[in-house]
Amino acid sequence: MMARTQNVRLSAALLLGVAVAACNPTPPTPGLALGKELFETCAPCHGDMGTGDVEIDAPAIAGLPQWYIEAQLRGFQAGMRGMHANDLPALRMRPMAMTLNRDGDIPSVAEYVAGLPATFPESTLHGNAGAGAERYAAVCVACHGPDGRGNELLWAPPIVQLNDWYLVQELQNFREGARGADPADIWGQQMRINTFALDDQAMADVIAYVQTLR
Repeated sequence: MMARTQNVRLSAALLLGVAVAACNPTPPTPGLALGKELFETCAPCHGDMGTGDVEIDAPAIAGLPQWYIEAQLRGFQAGMRGMHANDLPALRMRPMAMTLNRDGDIPSVAEYVAGLPATFPESTLHGNAGAGAERYAAVCVACHGPDGRGNELLWAPPIVQLNDWYLVQELQNFREGARGADPADIWGQQMRINTFALDDQAMADVIAYVQTLR
């Protein structure tokens, strides 16, 4: 009787151990393999190779720097992006970023995206590149550089790799407060200030000039 009771207790303990293990699986090892797995949830919008989809306002992200991808994902998680009613693409993106909730998830998927072949999306908008060059020199060059390839120290991304429609969209978001209005978003606030000097035509001209830097 005593042995049977001990066996029952042991079986119960083993079952409890299995249940606990099932509820608390060992987190996967961070790195490219994990990043590739996590990217499967990004691919329906951004494409298998991260080339984006203009039909659903998903920009090309392939080959963007790891630090920039990480910063944007953390910005979504912190509510610095994806909280404004007028920014529908970001509202869709924020819940996706929230699923990256384990240690190593964000660096892993960011590393994978950064390792995809960089793309330089085709131009879709038209502006005056000559006029844009003057505006770029006055407003943008200090952070994004004369070649548009950005500066990590200033949290300025390589804008030559971003879709022109996305760049205009985000400039408008900064100007309207959909981005850069959160007090915790220091660099976003700086970017927002710069957009106050740009009307819609100036934005189109600046982005037209950026396309010539590729």
